[in-house]
Amino acid sequence: MFVDKAKIFVKGGDGGDGIVSFRREKYVENGGPAGGDGGRGGDLIFQVDEGLRTLMDFRYQKHFKADRGERGKVKSMHGAGAEDTIVRIPPGTVIIDDDTQEIIADMTRHGQKIVIAKGGRGGRGNIRFATQSNPAPYISENGEEGQERWVVLELKVMADVGLVGFPSVGKSTLLSVVSGAKPKIGAYHFTTITPNLGVVDVGDGRSFVMADLPGLIEGAHEGVGLGHEFLRHVERTRVIIHVIDMAASEGRDPFDDWQKINAELVLYNAKLADRPQIIAANKMDMPGSEEQLELFKQQLEEVRGEREYQIVPISSLTKQGIQEFLYKAADVLDTVAEQVEIEDVKEVAERKVYSYEKREETTFTIHKEDEVFVIVSEGIDNYMKRMNLNSYDAVMRFARTMRKMGVDAALRKQGAKDGDMVRIGDFAFEFFEGNDYNPNG
Repeated sequence: MFVDKAKIFVKGGDGGDGIVSFRREKYVENGGPAGGDGGRGGDLIFQVDEGLRTLMDFRYQKHFKADRGERGKVKSMHGAGAEDTIVRIPPGTVIIDDDTQEIIADMTRHGQKIVIAKGGRGGRGNIRFATQSNPAPYISENGEEGQERWVVLELKVMADVGLVGFPSVGKSTLLSVVSGAKPKIGAYHFTTITPNLGVVDVGDGRSFVMADLPGLIEGAHEGVGLGHEFLRHVERTRVIIHVIDMAASEGRDPFDDWQKINAELVLYNAKLADRPQIIAANKMDMPGSEEQLELFKQQLEEVRGEREYQIVPISSLTKQGIQEFLYKAADVLDTVAEQVEIEDVKEVAERKVYSYEKREETTFTIHKEDEVFVIVSEGIDNYMKRMNLNSYDAVMRFARTMRKMGVDAALRKQGAKDGDMVRIGDFAFEFFEGNDYNPNG
């Protein structure tokens, strides 16, 4: 089992600002307020795309933001809402809130969608604040900020491509060359005890997961060596890359190695005989490898029957033929991805799925810092971000709201007197016993 992870920042689009505007038409007296509302910000949506197999794309782009809503217009016209932004993710992706570590969603089906960051509401224009006592208000709201947070994407996958071959034929070195994996590499048998996996970027927009599987020996199908531990992983790969030491540096015959490994695969599971297989003729930089390759091709021709085997000469040391090898592997994988039936992975634990619900914070606390009364409240902070406090009407409306919430009474209880400074977020006010707030910054 391989866990591919990516931590990214997501943000819904901000709502458009409402505006202050009045009808100004010839022959129309007292036209009244006509400022329109802002448009809603776009939602940021994750959608499952079965064509994706890795989280490679999120290694290069870690910030995703939806578009902002349009500002309100004159003549009571709404600003346009922004379109939602779709971010594609592979099936099997678990989305986790980075702050709470709660699982937001477990995405499994093609086309499945979830709104991961909601767009903000558009601000109201002054037409919304007209009352009988104030028929021409100079009040408007800013657009609400879109939801933002850091999320962790976790993809539990099996390898698409598995590297098989005798110990010390260069599988780990090959994996380290084509991916970011750093397997332990040494000149002795069974360096690899457990599978090493890496995400391979082909370079043309495609990517896949490659596994360097533990070395195989004769009798593995009966449990000899790493035996069944190795073969269980091979069963779950769609394409087999058979790595062969074509220079015979270990004193073994390349063709004999190829036959023995294939025999073990078939004895364990006959279906593996039909699994697509690419032969990676490795260590082609060493003396004698060219002659061995020609002999190998002749021997393979005599026994292959109707089956076609693709042989790609490579050298993990000099990187000879590596790019051609990656293209070939990706092409074969694209061809067979939907044809090869892989066993269900039963090791995945049951997951508790949490749904995100926005909670409005209506409480507040008051404390004193250097003779300044500081009001702390998420709800009031959000309210102030939305209110455009550049007009007398807006400030008076804000003062009335604070009084209704009980902020005035709480300040008096804390000892606030006429002229004392009160700070809420980035705003500072003078407090007056008459329940009026005088903006001072």
